[in-house]
Amino acid sequence: MTDKKSDDGKRDEQAVRETVEEQAQGAEGEANAETPAEPGEAPDLQAQLEEAQAQAAEYLDGWQRARAELANFRKRNERERSQWQIELRAEAIESLLPVLDDFDRAMDNLSDDIREHDWVSGIALIYRKFQTQLNELGVREIPAAGEMFDPELHDAMMSREEPDTESGTIIEVLRKGYTLNERVIRPALVVVAS
Repeated sequence: MTDKKSDDGKRDEQAVRETVEEQAQGAEGEANAETPAEPGEAPDLQAQLEEAQAQAAEYLDGWQRARAELANFRKRNERERSQWQIELRAEAIESLLPVLDDFDRAMDNLSDDIREHDWVSGIALIYRKFQTQLNELGVREIPAAGEMFDPELHDAMMSREEPDTESGTIIEVLRKGYTLNERVIRPALVVVAS
């Protein structure tokens, strides 16, 4: 019985050795397959490096273009938003100018007997405050009376003979004109000497 056990042990040991040798040969075969036997067959690492660098440069170029497009988009968007705000402000102020015209006419036509009344003083204070607020927003009155006619700033309603006045000089303002940050929001309506 002992002989049989020792024979079985030898056979098992032999089988284990054969399995280990087979595995070692298989691993050696795989290693040989990964590295070519011939030195000329080695992969060209320099070519692979150049290809990777070219691809990286292409990606970098695409990224830089996308970044520049985003920066341009942001600038354009900011310009458009700024322009939009100016347009809205101009529309709002233009709608308030008739109120300012009414204040101007009322203050110019006050009779002397009520000019010093407390109520009129309060209205005059509101009028000055309204003018101050418009001024802080960038609204300026267009100079007209006595100036030379400028079609960009003035709108001539009529011309009149004035013997002592140079032709093209504004002799009367029918309605004040205003600018908002150097942009004309309403031209002055004027009478021009001919």
